[in-house]
Amino acid sequence: VQLQASGGGLVQAGDSLRLSCTVPGRTVRSYSVGWFRQVPGREREFVAVIRENSGSTRYADSVKGRFTISRDNAKNTVSLQMATLKPEDTAVYYCAAGVRLIWSDLDAAARYDYWGQGTQVTVSS
Repeated sequence: VQLQASGGGLVQAGDSLRLSCTVPGRTVRSYSVGWFRQVPGREREFVAVIRENSGSTRYADSVKGRFTISRDNAKNTVSLQMATLKPEDTAVYYCAAGVRLIWSDLDAAARYDYWGQGTQVTVSS
């Protein structure tokens, strides 16, 4: 399964941006779909996830209150609405999908089976 991430770009601090992830094949609600980000020289960092079926969400502390993850079952997409962006949000953002993930695994990149190609988000100060 090859996920398709899109929506990155160059914005100024305080702006908003919306990322989208298309999940082909199986209905998107049958996957837990997460967003991770990575900057050069650092490990991939968990950002947010929407859990399979229930749609429960979880966020990293660094984005809580600013980012919102949502799912559109009809379009088989998961979106990440990012508001009040900061320069430290600059990274390549990846979406990932997995099945039967338990709650404690939702922030672990290694637990996800399928990944998108990444989309660059750059926030200037």
